[in-house]
Amino acid sequence: MKINIGIVGPKDSVDFINSIAKEFKTKIHPVLFVYNNVEEITNIIKENEHLVDIWIFSGLTPYNFAKKNGLQKLSFYLRLNESSLTKSLMEIVYKGHKNIQKASIDMLEKNDVYETYLDLDIPYENFYLYEYPGYTPYDDIVNFHHKLFKENKVDVCITCLRSVYEQLQSMDIPVFRVTPTRVNVRHTFNTALQQWETQQFKQSQIAIMLIRTGDAEKIDNKQSLSYDLHRLDLELQSAIVDYAESISGSYVSLGIGNSIVFSTRGSLEGQGQQGLALLDRLALITDLPSNIGIGYGETSLAAEENARLALYHAQKYGEFCAFLVDSNGTIEGPLKEQQSISFEYRNENKEISEKLKRAGVTITTFNKILSVQTGVGNHAITASDVAEWLKMTQRNARRILNSLVEQKLAEIIGEDAPTSRGRPRKIYRIGTDL
Repeated sequence: MKINIGIVGPKDSVDFINSIAKEFKTKIHPVLFVYNNVEEITNIIKENEHLVDIWIFSGLTPYNFAKKNGLQKLSFYLRLNESSLTKSLMEIVYKGHKNIQKASIDMLEKNDVYETYLDLDIPYENFYLYEYPGYTPYDDIVNFHHKLFKENKVDVCITCLRSVYEQLQSMDIPVFRVTPTRVNVRHTFNTALQQWETQQFKQSQIAIMLIRTGDAEKIDNKQSLSYDLHRLDLELQSAIVDYAESISGSYVSLGIGNSIVFSTRGSLEGQGQQGLALLDRLALITDLPSNIGIGYGETSLAAEENARLALYHAQKYGEFCAFLVDSNGTIEGPLKEQQSISFEYRNENKEISEKLKRAGVTITTFNKILSVQTGVGNHAITASDVAEWLKMTQRNARRILNSLVEQKLAEIIGEDAPTSRGRPRKIYRIGTDL
């Protein structure tokens, strides 16, 4: 089955990309979308995204504009680099007979420009570069080139944008356009195909969801299995069955308050929303605490082991939350909250394992704290941060952090003034390279 690739750009760019796409005709079906101005991309995406598996844009500007306006599918753009600039410089010298030492250039990376000039042994003291700050009105870029040319600071203008090229031409300003090379286009197609295959493999992984409501292990079968409990369990099962149907999964009851749902990663991450809608539904049915553990794996055994580990962390964290364990062993959660942490539960460094053992800290807790430090965003952490994220007392958090300091897995890097009366809070940095 061929992959539908939407190719978006000005007509000359789309025609050029399509000419290379023919080399991949056994794998892809190109769908062409030509625009006259970048604002048309919004409607192109909105009206045609359901027809396309992958998007390829002619450049960074249309790509960023599409991203800004709701692009969802896997997408790529043609990167203009040293080889593209070299092609344009050769054209300027041999066809335009202009001095490339005095030039204005837009949209390219500074390193790409400098290295191209160095490789060609061309002095670069007199070129001017307009670096890309994000989506920029074409008029700003045109004015950049026009001003430099009128002030006799440059002899030639080099642009990556068709609209800028056409405007400068209409002003009788010598201008040349940087366009992708055939190598650029082939590389983009190959990268797109590889990522598509990886994504498809990932989406087809087995997904197992374990759902637990209440504490079934504490129920006394002789006295507590009342009709009301059975009715509640049937209502919960009905909600879970509806959810399983919505993700094309299968459902199995594991007894009062316990269920398992089998599906694929693609379904669960898509319309399944990683179980969050189900968690909300269960919370409406009963006040009994519900937790969900989701596991991904290449086999059902691996997925189930990961789901059990995820459920363990969800129950340990608190009521009405879900955790996820990926196929590579990464633990993420709680999924329902905007602030979540992602951490590993394995460690293959024997020296670190020994230090953690002496500190009385598990590898899971240590990796959680590392993740919290990353989540806080300033490469530092306090006992309050650890206590809040890991649902423990500040006293316990301080004990753990000080134990890590003793084993040289953490260091105290400063103090934070308290918001009320009390001692200053110590600021720690956690790491394995201290």
